Amino acid sequence: MKINSSTRRHFLKTAATAVTAFQILPRHVLGGPGFVPPSEKVNLAVIGVGGRGTQNLQALLALPDAQVSAVADPAESFSLEKYYYSSSGIPVGGRLQAIKRVEDHHGKATPGYRCAGYEDFRVMLEKERGLDAILCATPDHLHAYVSIRAMRAGKHVYCEKPLTHNLHEARAVARIAAETGVATQLGNQGHSNVGIREAVEHLRAGTIGAVREIYAWVGTKRWNPTLTTKPAEAQAVPAGMNWDLWIGPREPRAFHAAYHPVAWRDFWTFGTSSMGDFACHDMDAATWAFDLPPPSRIEAHSIGPTDGEIAPHGAIIYFDFPARGPWPAQRLSWFDGGAKPPTPAALGKFPLPSRGTMFIGEKGVIQCEGAGGPPRIFPESLRASAAKPPATIPRSNGHHRDWLDAIKGGPPASSNFAYGARLTEIGLLGVLAQRLGKPIEWDAATMTVKDQPKAEAIIRGSYRAGWELGA
Repeated sequence: MKINSSTRRHFLKTAATAVTAFQILPRHVLGGPGFVPPSEKVNLAVIGVGGRGTQNLQALLALPDAQVSAVADPAESFSLEKYYYSSSGIPVGGRLQAIKRVEDHHGKATPGYRCAGYEDFRVMLEKERGLDAILCATPDHLHAYVSIRAMRAGKHVYCEKPLTHNLHEARAVARIAAETGVATQLGNQGHSNVGIREAVEHLRAGTIGAVREIYAWVGTKRWNPTLTTKPAEAQAVPAGMNWDLWIGPREPRAFHAAYHPVAWRDFWTFGTSSMGDFACHDMDAATWAFDLPPPSRIEAHSIGPTDGEIAPHGAIIYFDFPARGPWPAQRLSWFDGGAKPPTPAALGKFPLPSRGTMFIGEKGVIQCEGAGGPPRIFPESLRASAAKPPATIPRSNGHHRDWLDAIKGGPPASSNFAYGARLTEIGLLGVLAQRLGKPIEWDAATMTVKDQPKAEAIIRGSYRAGWELGA
């Protein structure tokens, strides 16, 4: 077809206008809040680069479309050899080492690549306007503050477990994630394993019949085995450490090596004991399979000394869930500090692993390794006859990969904050029962404990001036 000159000029002008209009459209118009086109790299920052933060950083650097442009940590450098080196080759934490890791990695493709380092993540969010997303791997007491501030700034957020330090924070983080529409993921990496999906599919398919008893256990103990309360003496703050910033929303206290690095998990002010550390891993399969609501009753028994400052060496905690839908009333029994559940007769001579989960059904038992291990079906006769259920749960491309795909307009990551907050809430109710030292009856609708007025301060926490959640 022959086109005359005036028609051709009109076409070119219209096409140019369309291209220009397309180029200036903001990302959120194309694919939701903070949308990153599939062809582009996701511009990331990591907040908190100790042991878990460094492991997450390594996972991000392994993804070709993840570009880490900034890191933030109150400490320049600190040794992790006592805690991580022997198992994972991470001898040093802090922002200086993290910057080096990033620049060495990205510098291979982009010579002279520079990663920005910040003492204060709030300054980073203000200055690094081009960030698409942040990964939070701070101590527990900062998870909610960091996540909420980042989401309010329009950043996609991946947060290590537990999602929050208290129950009110869990509800607030879930609500703000829904309001902002950003892509989120909780750092319970076993949730993305094939094994946990197979276990959930067997449980939902009724392979072992109705399940009324659930067990989860982990062999962790206190990082500070000799302490019976918080340290009484003060120690000099290490060079390059902004201790007041590390304290964040908590009331100031003197520095002590019992708190930093890693061992802060022992102290209620900063951590949530083994329950908070591992519940999001090892109560995950049960929560997912049976769509567990908040339990109605929780009873905790401490192993070893504990007080208002320091967690016990271990605990046995019982969670009672009411009947709902197709599921009967269920009890989940949690063991840590070296305690284990009794071995069912159906397991025969099979020894319980040092960490795992177990489901007792009317027809048999499913036992899994901790953090998303595949299902083992007992007794052997049931294992031989049980059909493998259909793969009804989409398989994961990787825990961090799924989050990046969600940022780029894909489906929500499967441990997004809507799910992660509910899972965290169950674990934090175990923490609440430990701290109160009495069985609790939980009213999920009002977030209150019957006849225990001391619970309110733990449920909601406290924040020093300038560090309020603003939720």
